[in-house]
Amino acid sequence: MINFVIHYHEIALKKGNRRLFVNKLIENIKVACSEYDRRACSDLVAVSVKNLPGRLLLGVGHPSVGCPTPHILAKIPGIANFMEAFQVPADMDSLKEAVWEEIKDKKFKNFRISTKRADKSFPLTSEDVNKELGAWVKEKSGAAVNLEDPKFTVFVEVLRDKIFFGFEKIPGVGGLPAGSSGTAVSLLSGGIDSPVASFMMMKRGCRLVFVHFHSHPYLDRSSQDKVLELMKVLDLFQYNSRLYIVGFGDIQKEIVLKVPEAYRVIVYRRVMVRIANAIAEKERAGAIVTGENLGQVASQTMENISVAEEASKLTIFRPLLGMDKQEIVDMAKKIGTYDISILPDQDCCQLFTPKHPATKSDIKTIEKLESKLDVQKMIADALKSAEIKDY
Repeated sequence: MINFVIHYHEIALKKGNRRLFVNKLIENIKVACSEYDRRACSDLVAVSVKNLPGRLLLGVGHPSVGCPTPHILAKIPGIANFMEAFQVPADMDSLKEAVWEEIKDKKFKNFRISTKRADKSFPLTSEDVNKELGAWVKEKSGAAVNLEDPKFTVFVEVLRDKIFFGFEKIPGVGGLPAGSSGTAVSLLSGGIDSPVASFMMMKRGCRLVFVHFHSHPYLDRSSQDKVLELMKVLDLFQYNSRLYIVGFGDIQKEIVLKVPEAYRVIVYRRVMVRIANAIAEKERAGAIVTGENLGQVASQTMENISVAEEASKLTIFRPLLGMDKQEIVDMAKKIGTYDISILPDQDCCQLFTPKHPATKSDIKTIEKLESKLDVQKMIADALKSAEIKDY
């Protein structure tokens, strides 16, 4: 059995609701481990999660070499950091002997002991543990103590009846457990922005249902192929995701015939928003998520964003609104979507796109133009023909 001590941060601030968030995190950890087991056909077995004061203890049985658990935990929203941990009884002699047994073959010139004492009844303070264990390690190893820039650190966590220790704290995603803030529908293109926006909302506790609009057969399937690959990455942050693949080419053709060129993009956007609302109603979702970024393209001016929003019954979250492009690119690289997003594709936005779209549309003009369209039929046809993929 391999143990991992898991720390959360933001959840700890929830006070009266903390248990709900902790339970959701425990549930997500169990699902992530079991789903990895099923997908990889691995020997990850006997998963158990215990709720300890201020932390969780994950136990996994994994007889093969190279336990995948760190890779899994690093992608679960709600986890601040975690470490593989060894457990000993809550006394200093047991701790010293066990620590030395684990590090005696390691090579390091200097080190530090870092102790957290959850049990204040333990006879030694955190500083006392640091000094006593540090003196022991120094005597046995000959290495120097270095508190500022150590080459090696022993992390110690003292609980009521046990002590955990380990040697590497791995950062997690942070934030809140996916699903703890409700469900939302995310508009997912094959570009850089929308996968990052989706990740940021999952990190805030949203469980996402994804929608991708494409223009096949008028354009090729490259945008769909990219989104399928992006979903493999994004699903690791919440597991058991659903993707709606919605044909939009025929809708665009009809809009081109009846809407002046300058206003087509904003009408496209409003129809997409309405279809996303219909999917949200079907999926019992409470909001829409987009990768819009203020001023990035013509459809994302303040005026056009406001007109697009008017078509939605639900709140539209735009987590990238105030970020610059480099910040978004850096985040895409961090979460693993960037290399997929930059692959060439034929996105539906490229079909019938005007050279000079309106940047300051107004709602009265757009509503007058939309009166020429059978928008409800567009929505119904889009839902009827949509392909659904479950992950």
